Amino acid sequence: MTDEARDRPGAELVLAAKKSEQVEQRELVEQVEQVERAPEVEGADASAGLARRRRWVAVVAVGAVLLSAAGVGASLVIKSPAQAAAEAGPPPLDVLVARVEKRVLRDTLIVRGTVTSAQAVPVTPAVAGGEGAGPAVVTKVAVRQGDPVEAGKVLLEVSGRPVFALPGALPVYRDLKPGATGEDVKQLQKALAGLGHGAGSDKAGTFGAGTKAALGAFYKSIGYDPLPAVADGGEAVTNAEDAVTSAERSLEDVKAAAREGSSGSATGPGASAAPGGKGGRQEAARAVARAQEDLAKARERLAGARAAAGPMVPAGEVVFLESFPARVDSVGVRPGSPVSGAAMTLSAGALVVRGQLAEHQKGLVRAGQKVEILSEVSGVTVAAEVLSVADTASAAPAPNGGGPGEGPGQQAPAPSGPSGYEMLVRPLAALDAKLAGQDVRLTVEAAATDGNALVVPVTAVSAGTDGRTSVTVVDGTGAQRRVEVRPGTTGDGYVEIRPAGDGVIADGDSVVIGVDPGAAEKRSGGKGAGGKADTGKTGGGS
Repeated sequence: MTDEARDRPGAELVLAAKKSEQVEQRELVEQVEQVERAPEVEGADASAGLARRRRWVAVVAVGAVLLSAAGVGASLVIKSPAQAAAEAGPPPLDVLVARVEKRVLRDTLIVRGTVTSAQAVPVTPAVAGGEGAGPAVVTKVAVRQGDPVEAGKVLLEVSGRPVFALPGALPVYRDLKPGATGEDVKQLQKALAGLGHGAGSDKAGTFGAGTKAALGAFYKSIGYDPLPAVADGGEAVTNAEDAVTSAERSLEDVKAAAREGSSGSATGPGASAAPGGKGGRQEAARAVARAQEDLAKARERLAGARAAAGPMVPAGEVVFLESFPARVDSVGVRPGSPVSGAAMTLSAGALVVRGQLAEHQKGLVRAGQKVEILSEVSGVTVAAEVLSVADTASAAPAPNGGGPGEGPGQQAPAPSGPSGYEMLVRPLAALDAKLAGQDVRLTVEAAATDGNALVVPVTAVSAGTDGRTSVTVVDGTGAQRRVEVRPGTTGDGYVEIRPAGDGVIADGDSVVIGVDPGAAEKRSGGKGAGGKADTGKTGGGS
């Protein structure tokens, strides 16, 4: 009896029948041997007893044969349910199949990112010394790392000059002097007005007398005198004023001479030749007109000199930040330190996350896509969205405070790392300030189906030479049929499919995803290397 027979339900009946047959055969053999060993008996009684015993032995032998035949018949008729199902089912499939599913399909992309402020600005003073001045040196540090920074706050002092912060999104790129025009001047006017120093009647974006007055008042409020726009001690204005005075006197003299010539004029014959005649009057009028022109030019030069004079904002004395209060991320100097590179780093605005995308990832991500931020340190998850993706690749720069910037007011980039395309992620809810500087995981939802859709493993879809795509559906008997489909969203090893034309495919159908190398051995009953085709689990997934 084999192990396989004993494992089948109902095999116990066959085993019992064969055991009974063996017992009866042994008893028959023993009785025959006893008869042969018995002594001969004289007379008719002995012969009759021997005949009866022989008939009884024959009957027992026939019964044993019948029982043996019955046992064999039972072994052929009685089968376990598993054996009956195996013999009644179709032969093993030559292919591997997977179920068609109906669900929402999402394609996700996981990258790393660093939590940082929306704006990070390195403070790089560039104070130019006057004639005979030595190298720029830090003479005062007014803030420490972690301090909040309000608008108008003095951050440090370099060679006796202040460096302060003002609100504005446009980085400073030039000295702002009287007479200048532009958006940066407009930004300065707005910042000063927010601190209570209005620009008066000056036009927005024009650095006029009102802006000079407002700037002077601001410098006075922080305890410093503004630097003059023209470093000549007022000589240009004085010279222009002297020129106006001289032109005014010349005009007065010419007018007086013209009046004297007019009062001494005579009438009658020969009057035209006299000094007060017609020719003299014309000459006097020309002299007056020229003196008036000279005076007008002198006054124009004076107005220009006065307009150019006044307080200015050197580019190295101001840092513009998008929002307040800002924060001091790092301070790299102390009093007595020479000015070289960034003295400190400020951050402003809400916390965001900056990540780097590889070349093959950039095409999958666009502004507006959903993102999940996961802090693996604290376990906090926050919903977010992609704010922007850079068009050009660049090496990720140093972290906040990790190196000098390109100039005052310039935005400091994200933490250092491999070259890639910077992705800026904006949380939908404010991040905890404790997450600043932390490395987090970003899960970007690169694509998703519009609700539940029919999906199959990508290996189930094949393309023909005509460019049409299809799947092969397998029914319970192993019969196959091809269904033309249109693929849609892909993700996690699956693809969305839509039947094309008259094709029919439904949730729960089985589709071919590959070839089963062990099917031939299964048919022959051998134990092949390949396993059964799994019709209850999807294939091609992760």
